[in-house]
Amino acid sequence: MEYLMLAPVASIIFVITVIISLIAFSNENLYGKLMLHPYNVSRGRYIYTIITSGFIHKDWMHLFFNMMSYYFFAFQLEPVLGHWQFGVLYVLSLILSDMPSVVKHKENYSYYSLGASGAVSAIIFSAILYNPVATMMILPLPIPIYAVVFGVLYLVYCSYATKYSRDNINHDAHFYGALSGLMITILFHPGILPGFFSQIIEKVQSLIH
Repeated sequence: MEYLMLAPVASIIFVITVIISLIAFSNENLYGKLMLHPYNVSRGRYIYTIITSGFIHKDWMHLFFNMMSYYFFAFQLEPVLGHWQFGVLYVLSLILSDMPSVVKHKENYSYYSLGASGAVSAIIFSAILYNPVATMMILPLPIPIYAVVFGVLYLVYCSYATKYSRDNINHDAHFYGALSGLMITILFHPGILPGFFSQIIEKVQSLIH
């Protein structure tokens, strides 16, 4: 109930994503209708899948990790970003994170994509703008790292994996979702950048001294 009061939009998205993903696990017909197929979308068919593909997942593990990341960041982000702003951030990031894949794979009939990773990346990076010096535990690293450091490493990794990885993960969606989160948050709250840099400068100074 506390989450519903403080972050109603994040709560609704969380519940809808879990429910639709669980239903799709046992309903291949629904699964097929909601999945993003760049070949069709680039030809003006099933445009809605740019959004619906973000509400289904490949398997239980895919759903668990996306929703765990969502849980840790979304419910803290919405109260500071704003309710309708959070909703716009999430939906718009789903779209923006998928568009590069639509363009890149428009001639690849066998390519499909699904999952909330693009929008979840947007939420994480939006949260980093508000608190860049928060510490995060990232497996397999044995020590906590600052959020802003994680952000830089994440973008570098996604950029590399987009070009060289063959693991069937849509790293493009991760990368462009993260950039979308930064861009949309700054558009909503332009004054966030001075605070972002001042926090980093203060932390660096405290470490030096």
